[in-house]
Amino acid sequence: MATLWGGRFTKETDDAVFSFNESLSFDKRLYKADITGSIAHATMLGKQGIISDEDTKLIIDGLKSILTDIENGTLLFDTKSEDIHSFVEANLINRIGDAGKRLHTGRSRNDQVALDMKLYTRDEIDTLSSLVNDLLKVILRIMEENVDTYIPSFTHLQKAQPSNLAHYMGAYMEMFLRDRDRLSDIRKRMNLSPLGSGALAGTTYPLDREYVASLLSFDGATRNSMDSVSDRDYLIELLSACSTIMMHLSRFSEEMIIWNSNEYRFIEMDDAFSTGSSIMPQKKNPDIAELVRGKTGRVYGATMSIMTTMKGLPLAYNKDMQEDKEVAFDAFDTVNDCVKLFTGMLDTITFNKEVMAKSAMNGFTNATDAADYLVVKGVPFRDAHGIIGQLVLKCIDKNCSIEDLSLEELKSICDVFDEDVYDAISLKTCVSKRLTKGAPGAMLEAIEYYKSVIN
Repeated sequence: MATLWGGRFTKETDDAVFSFNESLSFDKRLYKADITGSIAHATMLGKQGIISDEDTKLIIDGLKSILTDIENGTLLFDTKSEDIHSFVEANLINRIGDAGKRLHTGRSRNDQVALDMKLYTRDEIDTLSSLVNDLLKVILRIMEENVDTYIPSFTHLQKAQPSNLAHYMGAYMEMFLRDRDRLSDIRKRMNLSPLGSGALAGTTYPLDREYVASLLSFDGATRNSMDSVSDRDYLIELLSACSTIMMHLSRFSEEMIIWNSNEYRFIEMDDAFSTGSSIMPQKKNPDIAELVRGKTGRVYGATMSIMTTMKGLPLAYNKDMQEDKEVAFDAFDTVNDCVKLFTGMLDTITFNKEVMAKSAMNGFTNATDAADYLVVKGVPFRDAHGIIGQLVLKCIDKNCSIEDLSLEELKSICDVFDEDVYDAISLKTCVSKRLTKGAPGAMLEAIEYYKSVIN
């Protein structure tokens, strides 16, 4: 069993204890971060004269060869190492001899794993940000193509007012833009290097922490060594942001599932992003949207898991913190897959524009506009509200829409109505005349803004 700490022990670790304690089975995905951090640490040790230039070169060349061999499949992860750190160091010593034993000078596994997780998490933020940006591009395309695609909008899942598809998509555009901004904020806040903090109290070696930070593209070194090795706030923040992304995807998925139903038929899912039934040959199921909706709980669970793990830990490092990795890795994989697949699904959806427009014509979505028409004619809004309510009751009784009523029928309830009412409550007018910032009629302006912030 390859460990980094055997000197004061007189007995081998029990096999069951080793299996319970080891983390290589899941932290092996940190290999690149671990080797990258070790190269930077060795470079700094050489620069500071803590180890010789010869040993520095041997260590760096050895680490680079390990990285190459892992990535080309020549070097496989064994079951004897306790974690990724001991695996890399043991292989380094096997390759270059005693020089490899000098790599860990001035370093603890505590600041080493803190660095590895930050490097790995930073890369995950960049990957997820790119995927969210791809989704934003698809939403923007749909907005540009559907300024004149009329749809009913809803409150309480009941038809409320007419809108357009661009306006609807713009709501999700705003959600995912906020998600992208959150990821950027988290990346900026976490971008300080913990390496050089040691176990918790720094070290007596003349380390240049700022130099190491610059080598690893950090904005600087952390300011408190005790906090550095016990901080997992950045993971909690990122998982919280992932949970919010999943919540937005889940809401979007829910609506796509409803829109795809036989009762709505607003959209048609592409065959490549649908599945069938094993018994009902007519079925075409929106399984991707349903799975995205379902996997949201999985990411929520990861967030709550880490928060629960951290809530009672005294300073500084505790082995409990090893529990951050499996749930975080799973959550990162899940949200990345969900964003990627949802983007593909959305990009290939066919919108049934005629069905949407017909639905927008029904359900009295123009009732507010009819009331506004009366207000413009001088009727107080509260009176106008009551008049249109009476018209709606009349329409329900006749099984028709407001615009289907004759002028005589309209005047029988309020003599202010005139021929121009039909244009005022038409679908096109109801949407296009809503020109306040953020409203359906202002989507061309909104689209220009979105173009400027999506790259």
